[in-house]
Parts: sequence; C-alpha cells; structure tokens
Amino acid sequence: MSFQSMILSGRGVTAVLGPTNTGKTHYAIERMVAHDSGVIGLPLRLLAREVYTRLVEKVGHHNVALITGEEKITPHRARYSVCTVEAMPRETTASFVAIDEVQLSADLERGHIFTDRLLHLRGRGETLLLGAATMRPILQQLLPGITIIDRPRLSQLLYAGSKKITRLPHRSAIVAFSADEVYAIAELIRRQRGGAAVVLGALSPRTRNAQVALYQEGDVEYLVATDAIGMGLNLDVDHVAFAQDRKFDGYQYRNLNPAELAQVAGRAGRHVRDGTFGVTGRVDPFDNELVHRMESHEFDPVKVLQWRSKAVDYSSLKALKKSLEAAPAVAGLTRALPAVDQQALEHLMRYPEVVDVATTAERVETLWEACALPDYRRITPAQHADLISTIYADLVREGTVNEDFMAEQVRRADHTDGEIDTLSARIAQIRTWTYVSNRPGWLADPTHWQEKTREIEDRLSDALHERLTKRFVDRRTSVLMKRLRENAMLEAEISVNGDVFVEGHHVGQLTGFRFTLAAGGEGSDAKAVQGAAQKALALEFEARAARLHAAGNGDLALSSDGLVRWLGDPVARLAASDHVMRPRVILLADEQLQANAREHVLARIERFVNHHIGTILKPLDDISRAEDLEGLAKGLAFQLVENLGVLFRRDVAEEVKSLDQDGRASIRKYGVRFGAYHIFLPALLKPAPAELITLLWALKNDGLDKPGYGELIPMLAAGRTSVVTDPSFERTFYKLAGFRFLGKRAVRIDILERLADLIRPLLQWKPGAEPRPDGAYDGRRFMATTAMLSILGATPDDMEEILKGLGYRADSVTAEEAATFLASQSGEATSAETPVESAAAESVDADTKVEREPADVMQTDAPAAEETSDAPAEESPAEEPAEEPAEARPVLLWRPGTRQDNQRQGGRHQGDQRRGGQRHGQGEGREGGRKGGAPMRGKAQESRPAGGQRKDRPDRHDRGGKPGGSKFEGRPPRKEKPLDPDSPFAKLAALKEQLKK
Repeated sequence: MSFQSMILSGRGVTAVLGPTNTGKTHYAIERMVAHDSGVIGLPLRLLAREVYTRLVEKVGHHNVALITGEEKITPHRARYSVCTVEAMPRETTASFVAIDEVQLSADLERGHIFTDRLLHLRGRGETLLLGAATMRPILQQLLPGITIIDRPRLSQLLYAGSKKITRLPHRSAIVAFSADEVYAIAELIRRQRGGAAVVLGALSPRTRNAQVALYQEGDVEYLVATDAIGMGLNLDVDHVAFAQDRKFDGYQYRNLNPAELAQVAGRAGRHVRDGTFGVTGRVDPFDNELVHRMESHEFDPVKVLQWRSKAVDYSSLKALKKSLEAAPAVAGLTRALPAVDQQALEHLMRYPEVVDVATTAERVETLWEACALPDYRRITPAQHADLISTIYADLVREGTVNEDFMAEQVRRADHTDGEIDTLSARIAQIRTWTYVSNRPGWLADPTHWQEKTREIEDRLSDALHERLTKRFVDRRTSVLMKRLRENAMLEAEISVNGDVFVEGHHVGQLTGFRFTLAAGGEGSDAKAVQGAAQKALALEFEARAARLHAAGNGDLALSSDGLVRWLGDPVARLAASDHVMRPRVILLADEQLQANAREHVLARIERFVNHHIGTILKPLDDISRAEDLEGLAKGLAFQLVENLGVLFRRDVAEEVKSLDQDGRASIRKYGVRFGAYHIFLPALLKPAPAELITLLWALKNDGLDKPGYGELIPMLAAGRTSVVTDPSFERTFYKLAGFRFLGKRAVRIDILERLADLIRPLLQWKPGAEPRPDGAYDGRRFMATTAMLSILGATPDDMEEILKGLGYRADSVTAEEAATFLASQSGEATSAETPVESAAAESVDADTKVEREPADVMQTDAPAAEETSDAPAEESPAEEPAEEPAEARPVLLWRPGTRQDNQRQGGRHQGDQRRGGQRHGQGEGREGGRKGGAPMRGKAQESRPAGGQRKDRPDRHDRGGKPGGSKFEGRPPRKEKPLDPDSPFAKLAALKEQLKK
C-alpha cells in the first residue's frame, strides 16, 4: 500500500465524535479489552495515568503497560499499552488502536503529532478516533470510508451568568490561563471559602494527581485550573466559571474560540447530572449567540489539520531541515509552524561544534532525536539548544550521556526546601533528566537513573503538593466540609483555655460566655460548624455558669473600661443607671446561656459589683446609706454622693453656714472634712477609689471615650501633688482624680487644704505681734513661702497661677519697699488698745468661731475657691524701651480678692502693676465664690469701703515712698455686733466700763 493511499484510506477506522461527557473514553476502554491487544494514545500524562489505572482494575497490572516521555511501566508480555500521543509507536501489530482528543490535530504546537498518528497508525482489527464533532468534515475528507458515530451528551450544559468568585457554588472549577492568576484566585478562595485545589499544566503529573484527589475526595469544594482540565479529566464538577477568556497559545495572546470554551465548560456535570458554566472576576458575560452555541454544541468545523512530513531525510543537516519544511500534498493539511524540536534544530545548525560533528546520516538522526527533548523548564530556545548540544556531544563522543554531568544536574534538583515557584522549577529540571533516563541507549545504566530521577520527582512533587495545600487550603475547613457532606455527627470539644475544636480542628474561641468563630469560618457552611460547636458549648455554658456562681470575689475584677472579667475573660459590662453608685450590669453572653443559668450569673456579677463599689468607695457608700443624718446634714450628704465625694465649698456655702454644730458632727463621723475650699472625703484621694469614681462618672456621662479618661490616675498613684493641666482633657476628670483645676495647673485637693492651713495664720497675724510668721506682711496680705512651694511641688510662677485660681489677688511692691516695711514692723508693738479692749474686740470674731474647725476660720478671711471655668485672661506684655535694664523681680503681696477686683477688668488700681509682662490682680474669671468674686464676711468685709480697698491700707504716694508711719491711724471705727449679755465677753465688756468709771 502506497503512502498516498494510506493517507486517503478510512477503512477499519471509526470516529466516535461528540461533546464532553458522552462516555467516549469509557467506550474506548471497553472496546480495547474486547481485543487481545491494544494501544491507546491520550493527550496528557495525567489522563494516561487515569486510563492506566482503570485498565489495571479490569485486566490486572501485569497485562498493562504505561509509556510516556517520562515514565515507563512495561510488564513482560503486557497486552495493552497506555501512552501519551507523543509516546505512541510509529507502527504497531496490536489488534486495537485508539487516539483520544483528535481535535488537537488543529493545535499549532502539538497538532502535527496527532495528525501523524490519526493518518498512519492503525490497529489490525479496529481503530478508534475519539474527539469533538467539529472533526467530522475534515475526517471524512481525509479518510474516505471512515465510520462516524455521534454520541450525544449525557446531561445538559446550561449558562448560569456572572457570579463573584466568593459566591460561586460548591463543586466549582474556576478557569484561568496564567499561574499568577490561578494562585491569586486560589488565595482568595482560601480566605473566603476555606480552600481550593490547583491544577496547572506546569505541575508534575504526580502533583496534579494529588491536587485533583484533594478535590475529588471532597477535602475542598473548589478547583482552580487552567484549560488542562478540559482534556478528558473526569472530575466531579457542577459548575465551571471562566475567570479569563484569553490565553497565550505559544505564539500570541488570543481569545478562546467557542469550541475551546465549550471543551472546558463541558467538564461541568457528570454522567446524567446537569452542569452549568458562567463567568466570574473581570470577564464580561457571554453574549447570547455564544451561550447558544455552547449549550447546543454547535461550532465551526475544523477545516485544516497541522501537518509535518513523516519522510525525514537524515543525509545531512540541510536535508533534514528541508524535509521538515516540506508542504503537504493533500488538501485539508497545512504545514505546522516550527515546534520546539524544530526550533532547537535551527539553533543548533548555527553551532560550529554541532555542524562539524553531524556529518553522517547516523549522527544527524541522533541530533534529531536529541532535539525531541521537551522544554519542561520553559526557557528560551537558545538555552534549550545549549542543553541539547551538551547531551548530543556526549552521545557522539562517548555513546552515552556523561554520568558525572548527569549526577551533578540531578543533585542540583534534589532539594525539597523552598516555596511553590522554586519547587516547580526543580520539578521541571528533574523531568528533563527523567526523560533522558527513559530514552533508549542514552545512558549506560538507565535503570538506575530512571529510579533515581523518579524518586526525586516524586519527593519534589509531594513537597509541591504540600506547599500548595498549605498555601491554598484551610485544612480545618476542608475536613469539616467533608464530614458535613457525609452527614456525620461532628465531635466537638473545648480546651481549658477556651479553644473550641470540631473533629480535632480549631473552629473558634470561647471567651467567658461568648463564642467567636475562627477566621475563615464565615462561608455557607459556617452554620453547620457553629451547630456542631454549640452542642459542646451548651454543656460548657451550664458548667461555667455554675463555677461563676460559686466563684469568690477574687476571681472577678472590674477594669477601667467598664468590663467585669471572670478569670480574665469579660462576662459583663457596666452601664449608667439612675443612681451613680449603682450602675446597671449587662451580661455578655450568647443565647446558649439560658434561663436559670443566665439569672444566676447575672445575680452573682451584680453582687460582686455592689461589693466592689461598697469596698473601694466605703466612705461614700456609708454616707449614701446613712440613716442618722437629718435636715441640712442629710442634704449635704446627698450632694456629696451625687458629686462622688468632692464639693466646692462655695457651692454649698449657705448650707454650711446654716449647718449647726450637731449637724457638722453627725456628718464628720463619716470621714467628711470641711475644708477652706472643699467639702470632701480624704479617704477617696487614693488611686483605687479615684479610678472607680472616674469610671462611675464616665458611665453616667458617656465619658469613656472623652479625652483624658484614665490619664490622671497614674499621676495620683505617683504621689504628684500638682500637675500641669492639659487643655484637651475633660476638666471634670481632674476633680474626679482628686485634683483642683486652677488654670495652667491642677493641685490635689488635700494639698490645697494644707495650703489654706499655711495661709490662715498669715492673715490672722496682728502687726506688731511677736513672733511674725514667715510670709506674714501686714495682717491683710501675705507673701508666698518656701513651705507653700514645697507642698505644692511648684515654682514661684506656678504659685501665682494657683493663688489666682483660688481667688487671691496680688499687690506688687519692690523688694526694697517690702524689706523696709517689714523692718519697721519688727520690734514695734501696737499699744493703741489695752488688753481688755483687745479681748473685747476679739469677742466679735469669736461669735462666729465657736466650735469651728480651723478651715472654717480660713473661710471667713479668704475667698471661697471656685473651679476655674475659664482660662486666665490673656495678659499683654509690657512695652518697655529695649535699652532700659530689666527690672528687679517685685514682691507679690497676696490678699483675698473682692467683687470689685473682678469687676475692674483692665482698670488701674493698686496691685495692677506689671511685672515681667503680666498684670497682677486681674481675675481669671468668676473666682472666689459668687458672681464677681468672694464676699467678705464679718469684720474683714465690713471694714472695706465701696471702692474695695481698705482705708487703713498704706498708700505709698501719700507716704512719699516711705513705708510705716501712721499705718493704722486712718482705720475707721469697726462696727461690732451686739454681744450676748450672757456670754463671758459681755461680762468683760461690762468690767471694762466699770474700770473707766
């Protein structure tokens, strides 16, 4: 039979054509085992492995051979051979021959190989060509007399439109055409849906098999792959989604044609189960015409097949090249573009060392066999040609590939460390040497190297599968999903630290009485996972409720964020209620904590909170529950509780003034102190009470997020007596932490009362009396002392801010004037009054001082301090000539401020002199009590004229700059209150009158 007649003969050839899922491969296997021998060619090594396994199950492994470019399993007397198309024999005596996916004859890269096999390879009894229906016209043209069998699809293929990747149904395959895109999609699915298997043509067959098994066995619900899945792989896929519709075909980027799209989409559906296809990602929805063609399997027929001459001329390199470039003589065939082997030959023909050696037909044939080495590494044609040149040189010089060179190349690939790309590159490298070891006659000890390279490739493939699974599969989710599909009862358990495990996999964390699902558990199966976990949680909640109900107070804690924690876990949070000391408890628990257990937990936490507040704030709690307080004392106690332990005295001045001594005594026994500036509980000026007080106020006033919350407690704990204020802080936090806000500084409340104790004797001192206290000046004014600065931890400038904030006003004198005045006072005694007169005069004050503590006396002569609500008035710098020398620092004489001091903003009066660019005596707002300043009570107030300045105050202008003199001569007669005739002072006054007579 001539070559030409063989090409044009279809006798004994049957073409089984149809779309995917028509059972063509299954039919071929059944026909093969009906013969005594057979050969079947498949497009992929992966598919060849699958068919080999199925045949072994039917006829036994000793009857089946597997032959691919990289693997050979050839039992003695094997009757059936499963091959890749490239590894099929050129001629055979087998009774049966089958070639699968014959539509690949039109493929630009591999088509010429399929064309050669379907035209020339025949079985003695039967030849089957399996493929798409688009091959009917061309096969009938090239092989007249061929028998065509059409097989319809066993199930329907329907278009499902566009869906987001994260919303694709289970058992979906997402198709892309680049490794980067495949990996990106798989990573997204792992984060959102638990994981995906990955199938790329670049993976080794063993890795692809393992990934497919991962999907087929149900460990993952999604498969991300290239169009490699379209080549006959039997997958349990319900939906195929195209994330890309363009690919690089080895020569250019192009859109897939409808037949190629349908080949891949046809993987959806299995046997009689319908499948769907659609798009996802950035792919535009398919138009109606394309959808119709894919659903009905109507595509343009294949018009030409790729062909390369089988009549190769080995007489010379030029003859070889020319024979490969021969054009087909039959219509329907077209000369194939140069494939990898032909491109390598063209490069090698430029190498002088190759041209010099390839001088005989035998050596030219050897070169052409070497050029058949596949480019697994996907390197440049020149680099691939270099490797072939090295191998060819060894084959020509030594007859075999140099074993030392082979060993070095294999050793470089024998490492299982590294990530996905690194392992993929090593697998590509070892596959090259696996191919070399399987070429007949290329190695001196091929069996050794076949075993060695196979072992390394298997280890690398397993490592790659492990890396892919680790990166793209959440094993916890995959196992759970598999168990759920099996409708198995999931076993759940809870560790001592709250980790919740289902089927041994961590699914979430139980914190207190709240369960949090682990990341990656938000998919459609999250409810099932939670349901399994809840079964274990229900019992655990009951047990925890019992333990908490019996827990001691030491196991519970209230944190500054308002959370109640049990053994470190939050179980409740506090919220505001009608009573600031009785916050509401809100339980932090899932619905699984039910009925009595929930009530018991809530009651136990409420008892702890009440006990905690009652213990830390015991003085405040005691006074809030006091039953022996009556009248004004009870009202004052109520205000003290409402203000969390601190009242500004000026706010309750009338109540304090009206409170009798019994009322004072009744409230003092609860630890209340009546200070010059505050009514307060000193026991609360500690870090723990201050922190709790701040929390209670913040709960009542939505202050947990206000600036400054919790920032002042560490300063109190550090023992700071005064701090620089932060204008951004909520001002109330200073008071709650036990500090008085005084403009630029805040001073601890108890320290201010100690300051009042230092100031009081200075204002009570009588000029001429000995000894003169340090800081006393004239009985109405005083100077800041070192002791004051020490207890405040302040500088002189800070002292000015503090005293101004307390309502004092400063008169400024020079240091010389102060020294002269003090010198004139030393040794000068006031003899204007007799001791009896002095006693009688003191009787007026004594009427208001009976049973009064020292701080109350201070309240008489000093202004009641008011919390500074406005910033200090902005001062104007003094405008002085630059050439004048700096003035000496003046001495500030502090006196209680008056209403007129605050009303005369910016006016010129004594004490409003400038020092260092500041004006002294100018108020910072409403200081010293009531509007406009502090009202003076008793003798101190009545001795002042309407102008606000004492008439007995020395005037430097009248004295000509000389202090002293008749300092008290201008004092007006003091109005005295009528004396109680029964008092001892009245009797002294009567005695005085008798002495005058």
